[in-house]
Amino acid sequence: MSKAERTGPRSPAQPVADSHEVIRVHGARENNLKDVDIEIPKRRLTVFTGVSGSGKSSLVFNTIAAESQRLINETYSAFVQGFMPTQARPEVDVLEGLTTAIIVDQQRLGADPRSTVGTATDANAMLRILFSRLGKPHIGSPNAFSFNVASIKASGAITVERGAGTKTEKQTFTRTGGMCVRCEGRGTVTDIDLTQLYDDTKSIAEGAFTIPGWKSDSWWTVRTYAESGFLDPDKPIREYTKKEMQDFLHREPTKVKVEGVNLTFEGLIPKIQKSFLSKDKEAMQPHIRAFVERAVTFTTCPECEGSRLSEGARSSKIKKINIADACAMQISDLADWVRELDEPSVAPLLSALLGTLESFVEIGLGYLSLDRPSGTLSGGEAQRVKMIRHLGSSLTDVTYVFDEPTIGLHPHDIQRMNDLLLRLRDKGNTVLVVEHKPEAIAIADHVVDLGPGAGSAGGTVCFEGTVEGLRAGGTLTGRHLDDRAVLKEKVRTPSGALEIRGASAHNLRDVDVDVPLGVLCVVTGVAGSGKSSLIHGSIPAGEDVVSIDQGAIRGSRRSNPATYTGLLDPIRKAFAKANGVKPALFSANSEGACPTCKGAGVIYTDLAMMAGIATVCEECEGRRFEASVLDHHLGGRDISEVLAMSVDEAETFFAERDARTPAAHKILTRLSDVGLGYLSLGQPLTTLSGGERQRLKLATHMGEKGGVYVLDEPTTGLHLADVEQLLGLLDRLVESGKSVIVIEHHQAVMAHADWIIDLGPGAGHDGGRIVFEGTPADLVADRSTLTGEHLAAYVGG
Repeated sequence: MSKAERTGPRSPAQPVADSHEVIRVHGARENNLKDVDIEIPKRRLTVFTGVSGSGKSSLVFNTIAAESQRLINETYSAFVQGFMPTQARPEVDVLEGLTTAIIVDQQRLGADPRSTVGTATDANAMLRILFSRLGKPHIGSPNAFSFNVASIKASGAITVERGAGTKTEKQTFTRTGGMCVRCEGRGTVTDIDLTQLYDDTKSIAEGAFTIPGWKSDSWWTVRTYAESGFLDPDKPIREYTKKEMQDFLHREPTKVKVEGVNLTFEGLIPKIQKSFLSKDKEAMQPHIRAFVERAVTFTTCPECEGSRLSEGARSSKIKKINIADACAMQISDLADWVRELDEPSVAPLLSALLGTLESFVEIGLGYLSLDRPSGTLSGGEAQRVKMIRHLGSSLTDVTYVFDEPTIGLHPHDIQRMNDLLLRLRDKGNTVLVVEHKPEAIAIADHVVDLGPGAGSAGGTVCFEGTVEGLRAGGTLTGRHLDDRAVLKEKVRTPSGALEIRGASAHNLRDVDVDVPLGVLCVVTGVAGSGKSSLIHGSIPAGEDVVSIDQGAIRGSRRSNPATYTGLLDPIRKAFAKANGVKPALFSANSEGACPTCKGAGVIYTDLAMMAGIATVCEECEGRRFEASVLDHHLGGRDISEVLAMSVDEAETFFAERDARTPAAHKILTRLSDVGLGYLSLGQPLTTLSGGERQRLKLATHMGEKGGVYVLDEPTTGLHLADVEQLLGLLDRLVESGKSVIVIEHHQAVMAHADWIIDLGPGAGHDGGRIVFEGTPADLVADRSTLTGEHLAAYVGG
């Protein structure tokens, strides 16, 4: 071949490697998806829209992202896969063009009492290294500054083999940790009210224990105490000797044999501390949390003053600042302090630490502190904390998947989030975003609208294309995209006021405010301005207050809307009464469960490191109940047919003559009021979207008695069309004589309010003050605050 031939002009044909420009999905059937076919452009920002429950998360998270993660896991050896979570292949015919998926969802960060913003990111680890190198006096390695590491001293003899003989040597071992000895790194100490644990007038045999779940026949609790041999089970507890009381309350763990079974006996107080107090209070089931709140008081540790650290860790300082002071600083201030440190020996560490802290500020979380417990972050804050590690990443051609990244953001902060998403795209990444906010949809290169309805009425692609095309497309999202709320012409008159005086929790600055009662009052302000601190801190949930926060609802695949809302109880009683049998027969988690699948409806086969297989139970054919239970009917339907009904169907069914059940009908009406009429009663909670879970929680709390309702961002996860229905619900609550206080960023809710309390002007120590009180019309006319400016722009004022 001549040189001319070798260097001739290249063929105009595109290299094959450049032809993979889309992620192709064909025949997706996960959850409610109906054979969805779609092509998503790579290295573009694609926003997925649609009403809550239309199938957005099923397509983006459960199909595309799940398959990407499963394929990556399969690249590891079978041995390594055995230690990883197993994932089944999604219900889809073809998935092509996938790249590595990084999921940034709204799942709360670990709610362990020792988990903080600093430990959840790498900031604490870098600070500990910094203080171990520069802190004066020098007290030890980075472990000496960790509140998760206890100090240990040990000594003893060891046997060393040398040649043919052995030699005994004395060894000592010390490890300096930073954990406060008194509170064990938790920052709080507990005081237990013993009268809430047992009735001392009774003996153990008579049922003295009043602890939830401690039944008289339980091996691990009551029977261990009754049959340990340390205590007389027939003697009233108040008559115990001093030694018996010591064993009963404080005995160290001791092996005992009860009816031939080896068990561990330990004092009641350490047992309660391990079983109840090692978990975050907010993560507990409601009845357990109520018990803990009754029985336990939490106070700041007097030794470490809440810093969690030992005296040694607090004594080592850099420029008069110890690590506890640094972690307590607002992150934006901590970044300024780190910037002033000039020490060439740790320059790379300072650069990395400063980069992480500046990412917090850039993403709008500069108002947090590193010692903030991670369990107290909202869903939106937790999602943004997870974003921190990806902002400075050098990776390209990665698929980033976001679940409503604008949650919890004031309209003022949404532009900052949009800029971050565009930056990730511009680095050559594919960005997939599930979103409802028009401001976030507006920046999309490509929009996929799912629907047309929710649940079984959704699961199809209604529109694909540009934002302009969506506006003209005539879909539900397109029609609502330019919706603008109208300010109320006439606002309600308050019936009274809730006085808050001298509120100073977190960043609040001795706030005095009167919250009007008998109206819809909306509390606004940028993220971190002190809204939740003011309302939740000053109006605790009590006898007359129903508080509905952003906490995720928890439930296994056995939980469903009927069990979560308490609907199943009146249904079971109605079936039992109509057929003259026990209510327990009509629970798939109790006596009526199919014996083969134990009421799950499916048989799970564990395949070790491969994904387990779930097959429909052949015995009950997925109905979950044994055959004899299905012979009992109410209004011509058996229990499995009732649980397969939608909320709307069931609402009609339980209002009719034979099946008339007022208690069930009342709960179903509330579910319908919040827009969940399409859900089936037996649908597992694990398949519900974020917006559906939020409304399910709202419907459940609406049944509680109270004159004041406090709602924290109820529009979370709601489509623009769903917000209208929520506003109608809030109006009905107020008209029924309730006072409704809403913490919210959505301009449609602000415009609908009777009264607005705006906090600010900024976040963290730049906030914490009341910057406006009055009607929405006054706020728009005034335009003196960030909220006023954005609300005026929204309503076209």
